[in-house]
Amino acid sequence: MLMYVYMSIIMFIVGVLVFSSKRKHLLVTLLSLEFIVLSLYFIMFMYLNFYSYETYFSMMFLVFSVCEGALGLSILVSMIRTHGNDYFQSFSILQC
Repeated sequence: MLMYVYMSIIMFIVGVLVFSSKRKHLLVTLLSLEFIVLSLYFIMFMYLNFYSYETYFSMMFLVFSVCEGALGLSILVSMIRTHGNDYFQSFSILQC
């Protein structure tokens, strides 16, 4: 049990490191955010199972994380359609 907790904490740290170091592409940023959410879900699931709580909250967390992923994917698709790539440097915030 303790090994799974350590593994999920290492997953979270690696996700944060990738998120903070790879800021060039939007796709890599979104994938690292999903990796962080997956590690947080794993931590929460282990915690709820260890203390014998209901896992209904974990299902709500999964629903909100899927909605967050769908929003990120729609932003990525609209950015690729308007600018042609997913580089953060290729567009300006001041443009419409």
